[in-house]
Amino acid sequence: MRSLTVLADSGCGLCAQAAAWLERQDQLVPLRFVQAGSEEARRRFPGLDVERTRRELAVVSDDGAVWWGDRAFVICLWALDRHRARAVRLARRGDRAALRRAFLWISRRRKSDLCLR
Repeated sequence: MRSLTVLADSGCGLCAQAAAWLERQDQLVPLRFVQAGSEEARRRFPGLDVERTRRELAVVSDDGAVWWGDRAFVICLWALDRHRARAVRLARRGDRAALRRAFLWISRRRKSDLCLR
């Protein structure tokens, strides 16, 4: 895998802050960012449910693999030098259910006051 494309909502303060944080990290696999639901996303990923990317974090590898939601979050961590081991633990542990619940809770509230704009 040479790179990952993160489809995130730049209009969401929480998403924008998370993307800025990811960009500042040392990356073992380069992360590229594309606006969720954009024409660029539609052009680059014609088989992807681009409307879903407006509601849920998505990551696409250069070979076409797609991760959604909490799995997309874990793959973003996996791409980072300082967080790869954490991502591997999250992917293997029985904590996946708790991670999924936490990720869904945050995702549902990202357009609310929780999300600083």
